[in-house]
Amino acid sequence: MKRFKKLYIEITNICNLRCEFCPVTRRSGEFMGIELFNNILEQVRNYTDHIYLHVKGEPFLHPELDKFIDSAENYGLKVNITTNGTLINKVRNKLINKKAIRQINFSLHSFDANDLSFSLEEYLKNILDFTLEAVSKTNIIISYRLWNLEQDIKSIEKNRHILNLIEKTLELDFKIEEKLLDNRGIKLAKNIYLNAAERFEWPDNKLEESNTCGFCYGLRDQIAILVDGTVVPCCLDGEGIINLGNIKHTNFSNIIEGDRAKAIFEGFSNRKVVEELCKKCDYRRRFNL
Repeated sequence: MKRFKKLYIEITNICNLRCEFCPVTRRSGEFMGIELFNNILEQVRNYTDHIYLHVKGEPFLHPELDKFIDSAENYGLKVNITTNGTLINKVRNKLINKKAIRQINFSLHSFDANDLSFSLEEYLKNILDFTLEAVSKTNIIISYRLWNLEQDIKSIEKNRHILNLIEKTLELDFKIEEKLLDNRGIKLAKNIYLNAAERFEWPDNKLEESNTCGFCYGLRDQIAILVDGTVVPCCLDGEGIINLGNIKHTNFSNIIEGDRAKAIFEGFSNRKVVEELCKKCDYRRRFNL
């Protein structure tokens, strides 16, 4: 088994939306070049089978998205993409015939977090139309995300209109809302899933320290590489605060065996948090390990 279940590659940190739950990056906006992307794939291919084209930014904005997916296939890697879904019609032909794509996650909670020029019905129709085509022609897994709940999972009713449109389009014989009361993740149909979750705060050095004890899967089964080549422990270090090294200058294998990376890994193994940013991350509380 390869070390990392998930390896995030941020092919762009530029986004076409300004969601309130996703802080705008303080880094300069850029698109990763295909040369750097291929360099990354060459270095990480022995450490993972799955790459995720996301940290910050909207991956569907990248003008060479199809070439990136083709490169992943050449390296024998499966591609997972997280998107707000607003650009699906512009890229659907770049996606539908790509065998390397394993899963596309649509963050449906993005719509209510923005003042958009089109309706919810139009937004969902484009995503649902793509879904129906994808599941009929390919093995791509489609996952809808509603990560906008309050403390109680029963607050799912705030998304009732979205759920009704999904039920109608997919011709479901059950009410999604009822199933979500017992399960946060449910299967809607073949290769179509929906996941509901509470909102979470991105870790930030400005936040108060949450805890010095805890566990995280960062550097254990996931790791991330930002658009400029900076390697960070997980997909939530969207500003590159825990800079483990840059893959353009240092081999990936040396980066993950470096002193800082080892200290983080060993710390979590002993339920100790060593990085200041990690001490201010509430997401690791979900693991309860």
